[in-house]
Parts: sequence; C-alpha cells; structure tokens
Amino acid sequence: MQNGGSLYTKPTFLIALIVMVVFVLLGAAAPEAFGAATGNVFNYMVNSWGWSFILGSSIFLFLIVFLLLSPVGEIKLGEDDEKPAYNNEVWFAMLFSCGMGIGLLFWGVSEPIWHYMWPPFGEAYTAGAVHVAMRYAFFHWGFHPWAIYAVVAGSLAYFSYRKGLPMLLSSCLEPILGRKGIEGPWGVLVNIIGVFATLFGLATSLGLGAMQLGAGLESLFGIPSTPAIWITIIVVITAAAVISTSTGIDRGIKWLSQINIVVAGLLMLLVFIVGPTLFILNIFTHATGDYLQNIIHMSFGLDAAGEGTEGWYAAWTIFYWAWWIAWAPFVGTFIARISRGRTIRNFIVGVMLVPVAVSLVWFSVFGGSALYQEHFGGGGIADAVAADSAMGFFALLQGLPASSLLIVVAMFSVAVFFITSSDSGTYVNGMLTSGGDPNPPLPLRIIWGVLEGAIAAILLFTGGAGALGSLQTASVVGGFPFMIIMLLMLYCLFKSLYAEMHEGTLPLEKKRIQDALAELKTEKKL
Repeated sequence: MQNGGSLYTKPTFLIALIVMVVFVLLGAAAPEAFGAATGNVFNYMVNSWGWSFILGSSIFLFLIVFLLLSPVGEIKLGEDDEKPAYNNEVWFAMLFSCGMGIGLLFWGVSEPIWHYMWPPFGEAYTAGAVHVAMRYAFFHWGFHPWAIYAVVAGSLAYFSYRKGLPMLLSSCLEPILGRKGIEGPWGVLVNIIGVFATLFGLATSLGLGAMQLGAGLESLFGIPSTPAIWITIIVVITAAAVISTSTGIDRGIKWLSQINIVVAGLLMLLVFIVGPTLFILNIFTHATGDYLQNIIHMSFGLDAAGEGTEGWYAAWTIFYWAWWIAWAPFVGTFIARISRGRTIRNFIVGVMLVPVAVSLVWFSVFGGSALYQEHFGGGGIADAVAADSAMGFFALLQGLPASSLLIVVAMFSVAVFFITSSDSGTYVNGMLTSGGDPNPPLPLRIIWGVLEGAIAAILLFTGGAGALGSLQTASVVGGFPFMIIMLLMLYCLFKSLYAEMHEGTLPLEKKRIQDALAELKTEKKL
C-alpha cells in the first residue's frame, strides 16, 4: 500500500488526471467540434472495425462458457481453503447494482420501443416487430455483456487473489509483462485506459441519470427538466455518493445495493400486477425461446450485403458491444474486488446466469408492458421515446394505475442505483491509481467521486446532452484498444490456469493425491 505522501505523484494518477482535465475542457469549450471529432473517429471504427467487436464479444462468451465447463473451474479465486468474502445474496446485489442496474431503468422501456419503431428486419409497428424487439433487447442485455465483464473480473480476481499480484488491470498481463512490467510503462498505459473508461463512462451516465430524474420530476410535479435542475440533482447524488464511499464497501455499497434490489424488485412486482400480466408472461416465454434459438445468428449478425437495415447494427449491436467493453475496466474491477474466495465455476455461474435471468424478466415486465400499451392500447409511448429516451420509462408508468406511486418508487430506485454506481466507480479508480490497493485511501476516493460529478455538471451546463453524448462516444472509442487488452488477458488467464492444472495443483487433484497417499499409508500399516 502506498503512503499518503507519494500517492498523488504516481504516474497513473497524474496522467489520468491530466487526460481527464483536457477532455473536459475540450468538451465544455467546444462541444460541437468535440462531438464532431469523436463522432468521426467512432464512425470510422464502426464502419471499418465493427466486425471485430462482433467477433471479439462472441469469442469472450465462448471462452467463458468453456472455462465454466472445464476442469479449471475448480480453482479458487484465492487460497484453496478460503470461503467467499460475501454471501450469495449480498454478492449478487452488489455486482448487479454496479453492472446493470441503472441501464435497465433507463433502457427497460425505451430500447424495446425503439426496436418496435425501427426493427433490424421486417416491418415496423407490427406484431412481428413486437417479437423482434424483445428478442434483441434480450440479446443486448443477455449473456454477451456479462461474459465481457467476466473476462476482466475473473482475470483480475485470479491474478490478484490466487497469484498475489496488486489489484491492477495490468496484473492480468503478468505472463507477458513480467512482475516488474505490470507497473512499468505498458502497465501504466493499461491502467490509465481503465481509469479513463471508468471516469468518463460514469460521468456520462451520471449526467444521463440526472436528465432521467429531471424527466421524472417533470412527469410527477410539472417541474421543467432544465440544466439547472440536472446540476442540482448531480450535486445531491455526488454528495450522497461521497458520504457512501467514506463508509467503505462493507457498509455503504453493501447496504445500498441490497436496498436497490428490494426497491427495484418491488417496482417490478407492482408493474407486473397492475400491468398486462398475461401478456408479460407470454412475451417472456416467447422471447426467451426466440433469444436462445437465434443466439448464434444474432451473435454474428452484420448488414454485410446491405439488406436495408440502414445502419441498425452499427447503431445498436456494435455500439452496445463497444460500450460494454468500455465499461469492463470499471465493472470488472469492482466485481473482482468482491469475488474473493469463490471457485471459477461458482463465479461464472453467479456472474453469467443470475443477472441475465433478472435482466430478461425486467425487460419482459417493463418492455413488455410498453409494447402492449403501444401495440394494443392507445399508444403514446413511442412518441415520448422518439422525443427523449429518458421519458420512456415514465411514459409507461403514467399509463398504469397508481402512476404517482410508481413514479416515486422509480425515481428513488434511479437515485440509489446512481449512488452505488458512483460509489463503486470511486473505489475502482482509487484502486487503479493507488498501486492496486483494494481499500484505497479515503481522500483519493473522495477526489474521484467529486470529479465524476464535476465533469457531468460542467458538460451539462455548457453543452447539455450533446456534450455528454460526445463524451460517451469518446469513451466507447476507448473500447477498441481495451478489447485487444482483453484478448491478451484471456491468453494470460488460460496460460496460467492450464499451467496450474498440469502442475497438479488443482484443488480436486490435490484431494485425490492426498487420498491416494492415505491409502498407501493404510496398506503399509496392514
């Protein structure tokens, strides 16, 4: 652990701070030019390298499933006799709140409605479009995102807890860089990319969340959703996140995450009861089968021959995969931090299956209710989504019984999810800029927490949603180099795991050897 005097002179901290300031100043001073520049780079990446995101994400999913079924799944993320640091309920609540929570609230209604209005194939606003909309919502929030997170989280947890290396992203490349190299120039570069993606991804989401809460206030009380309201919301959420981070993971994040799950679960249950219950059950059943049956086709889908999708794959699937990869340093590092003591198999099952199941149910309840109301009811949700994606969630709730109560619960859930996301992000950036300290110093966590809020506030004040969108695009651009890093992580992970297996050090093999030795001793005594 680094002492306080030298901590703030570490290269990762200083370079990340400088890069952050430069990007914020550019985004705030010239949001249109900044947006055009990042947009051009992103368009080039999508048009020329979009196929690599499609292939890369599918490779991540295939290899994670392979690890799940492989004998190396018996290896512990820690010592052989260690117990998990957190029980299953607490562990799941924290990883889900960090990894998906706020995104589900923002896109749970808007994405299926967008696919209904603009499907990848077939006619819009039809019964077929309803089914396609749910299938692709399941796809974009299903196994692929969590496989991406599992690559980073599993690699980092293995090299940190099993091999005793610092909790740095660069530690995952130790078989290539060597022990000294993980804090050398290449190691610093890897960690800076992680800090960059975490900081700007969270700042963007904080800004978008502020706009969603502003939309909720407008729906509930008629208060106009203006930049002044957004900045006030950001100040309040940032202050709450700083207070939470000062209490540590075992108090602030742990308890808020559990509150998250209860509140979000209550909201989902209420909408399930007062919404079109039978349709929700039918669409969940149909879309689950549709998703599983077509997962191979969707995993490699691209508009290679120009079938008239007019950029749909670039706007949705390629963008999402780049976005999940850009978020992987943040989410993966936090999941690794809370996963000590689990076997690789237990870790993959928890990270892959449980959150995916909840995501599918969530989209069925909220997206299904919205599609039912739009397709069979009076409509109106599509117009709200087309005007502002943040309004989709509240447009649905306004059309249900007890709408005021539902909107209040939804706004509380959004706020708490954002507090835990911000809190988790400050921990991750603290670890990456403190030499891998799993409990980074409180002043460092506060610095990163305040900076997240400040970036979002400045960009909203100067450029509004346009500046935040440009910053989001800029952080997604960082997904391409990090995808290459992730492929190297997998190579290093497989190399180390199978070296351990061939050395006969797997826990189950150890037990077999011990049992065989015990039998030999017994035979000799006889």
